[in-house]
Amino acid sequence: MTFGIDIGGTKSAVCRLGDDGRIVQIHRMATRGPDDTLAELAAAIERARPGASPLIGISGGTLGAARGVITQAPNLPGWDEIPVVDYFNRRFGGPAYLMNDAKACAIAEWRYGAGRGSRHLAFLTAGTGMGAGFILDGRLYLGCGNAGEVGHIRLAADGPPGHGKRGSFEGFCSGGGLGRWAQEFLAARGLTSGFGCARIGDVTAAAAGEAAARGDPLARELLDLCGERLGEALALLVDILNLECIVIGSVYVRSRPWLEPGMRRALAREALPGSLAGCRIVPAALGEEVGNYGAICVAQYNHDKDSFVAAAESNPL
Repeated sequence: MTFGIDIGGTKSAVCRLGDDGRIVQIHRMATRGPDDTLAELAAAIERARPGASPLIGISGGTLGAARGVITQAPNLPGWDEIPVVDYFNRRFGGPAYLMNDAKACAIAEWRYGAGRGSRHLAFLTAGTGMGAGFILDGRLYLGCGNAGEVGHIRLAADGPPGHGKRGSFEGFCSGGGLGRWAQEFLAARGLTSGFGCARIGDVTAAAAGEAAARGDPLARELLDLCGERLGEALALLVDILNLECIVIGSVYVRSRPWLEPGMRRALAREALPGSLAGCRIVPAALGEEVGNYGAICVAQYNHDKDSFVAAAESNPL
């Protein structure tokens, strides 16, 4: 039996892969400290009668996945050097595998979502932060273990902060960064409220997107500028990696109509025309289910890479 565990900063969940190939969520909970959270997740698996040596995939925001350890996860305070793979291996007999959430989402969108049929793909989270996973030559690219930290790319000498840098890709284009940028954008115009919020401090990326959908000219101006920065960063990926497909999550999914014009202008200006012509840029397809799909895919990919790759490449959109 195959299980997936998605450990998030706010919520965690357990799902299983059914005999019919469908993914079924079996438990959802608030993420607490590591001891309580892991015990509750394990209890959910036990209630599902997993049998001997179930296959378990674990997705979580971590830089220690290669060692099977959650560490340096800013969205999981108190979770540092937590040996989650060893915990589940000892509890259930293994095998268990761990992957950071961006890479897990990348292989999920490749196998089941918007990246099907590709051999050269990038997935960008564009959520609270800006992480990435790369599929290159039909394999997940890990580098020395931490490949994909695109949020740290500096796009300008100054700008909204993200990933420890002002002017970074994460600062301009992640959900968290765009929310901070929106606040600075309104304050620079002498405003104390905007985008449907009574106070500037309450403005978020979601509020800016909703205001743009209502026709707010300032919100649309901001998202157009955000789209330009997104296009500048994508041009680097297109030129360096010569990708077939770039899949973008959260912010792009919600606000694509107002991001895309600026993104396309920047790509036309910055990217090599031949490389750009061969790359489709699409919104993520798995929506709220991406965490469940990602966790299951961590198990499937690590257990049998050849079968996983064959399934991803032979199932085009």
